[in-house]
Amino acid sequence: MDNYNPIGELMQTTMDNVKNILKVDTVVGDPIYTPDGITLVPISRISVGFGGGGIELNQKNANGNRPFGGGNATGVKIDPIGFLVIKDGTIRMVNVTPPANNTVDRLIDLVPQVMDRVDAFIAKQKEDQ
Repeated sequence: MDNYNPIGELMQTTMDNVKNILKVDTVVGDPIYTPDGITLVPISRISVGFGGGGIELNQKNANGNRPFGGGNATGVKIDPIGFLVIKDGTIRMVNVTPPANNTVDRLIDLVPQVMDRVDAFIAKQKEDQ
């Protein structure tokens, strides 16, 4: 039993619990259907922090086991960032967070608009042919 290390089991249990929290439904919520034909899909950002540690003493107790002490901590933060708005086959993102503050964030914000324009361009090209 000298090879048994409780910290591994402790960390695995914590990670299993985190996996149960972090499902696709947490990031992309259930669609909301409005009476006027608009579908809203909530989108969230998830941040996770995880840490743990332990100590096993060299001295064996009366049962022949080495005493062990350990612990871990996990923090999960879920922030709503916006909604995908689907209307008449067009999809756009409506942000509920402050405007993007760096180039990558701005590019990500523009992706739905660019996709809509590409779709419109392709449809126009097909009509012209």
